[in-house]
Amino acid sequence: MPPRSEPVETVVMMEEEEVPRRSMAAAPAVIEPLIPGLPDEVAEQCLLHLPFPYQPLARSVSSAWNRALSSPSFLRSKAEASAALSLPYLFVFAFDRATLRLQWQALDPRTRRWFVLPPMPLPTEGDAPLCPPAFACAALPCRGELYVLGGMRSDTQSPLQTLLAYRAATNSWYAAAPMPTARCFFAAGAIGGRIFAAGGGDGGISAVECYDPAADMWAPAAGMRRGMARYDAAVVGRRMYVTEGWTWPFDLSPRGGVYDADRDAWEEMRVGMREGWTGASAVVGGRLYVVSECGDGRVKAYDEGSDVWRAVAGGGVPAEVRRPYAVSGGGGGAGEVGREIYVVGSGLSVGVGTVVASEGGERVEWEVVKGPPAFADLAPCNALVLYA
Repeated sequence: MPPRSEPVETVVMMEEEEVPRRSMAAAPAVIEPLIPGLPDEVAEQCLLHLPFPYQPLARSVSSAWNRALSSPSFLRSKAEASAALSLPYLFVFAFDRATLRLQWQALDPRTRRWFVLPPMPLPTEGDAPLCPPAFACAALPCRGELYVLGGMRSDTQSPLQTLLAYRAATNSWYAAAPMPTARCFFAAGAIGGRIFAAGGGDGGISAVECYDPAADMWAPAAGMRRGMARYDAAVVGRRMYVTEGWTWPFDLSPRGGVYDADRDAWEEMRVGMREGWTGASAVVGGRLYVVSECGDGRVKAYDEGSDVWRAVAGGGVPAEVRRPYAVSGGGGGAGEVGREIYVVGSGLSVGVGTVVASEGGERVEWEVVKGPPAFADLAPCNALVLYA
């Protein structure tokens, strides 16, 4: 039965002369089935397939649906089902260019519909807005969870220790354990179900910390060889790559570091990788791609064997998608379908580039999802793919 927008109540009518009033008062409460005609265990399996944007509507169908969708056992089952029963959505962190108001929204790539998320429970000290690019974001895609870390006050330029977590299963935010070190403009990534935070500020922070969502606790990890401010970062497998990027006057090779989670150790980024990393990255099918911040936004892929970035055919980001860009990769991993690079531009127009094999290499095929008029004043600062 499809969700309905109005509550549905089950009322059992009985003839008064057939049942004495005393018996009616003592009659046990009728247990409302989740879906009439189906055992509740089967009905719960049906509800596991419900995409996250429609869960608030589904909760209003009946009190039984509300209890089922809110129960800890259902949420555990939803998390365990992960990508097998969920669909990929593109979650975009954006801000209003006039007011700096922050807003998360999710795009359903299949229907091209946007869904606005509830507002984050941000720190409320003072009236000054927070600096949007100063945050770092990470995700556990198959668990439908995303994390917003750190940030900076725009009036005092003070970094924050904040950690905010979002669960698609409940479409809600909560404040998690704050970071031990206040950070802004730093790298964050997810490895093995844990969130790592590294570097930050003007490059003076070398400390690295690891968050365990299950325990809601932070622990130290191996420190960076030298502190770095984030230009871009990516996680491939169990390694996190952090680069400061080229800086004016471009006479020195950019710095970069690589964290190996298996060894809990850092190493220098290879020369070819750090010198060719000239844009925002996306990881697709375990391979690292970059959308160039120069020219027409051409895509290139990193060849680890030769330490060389190779051009991907098919042209740059479509002109309808205007800078600044936020980039994310989706699909191509174990249990996933598709090989997409998502490029979110001004006004939240999205270039969806599908990476396909071609003669002699790879080619990206683009299509554009135009941003709705209501998003005309928004600029993206992060994008993540979640299964929800």
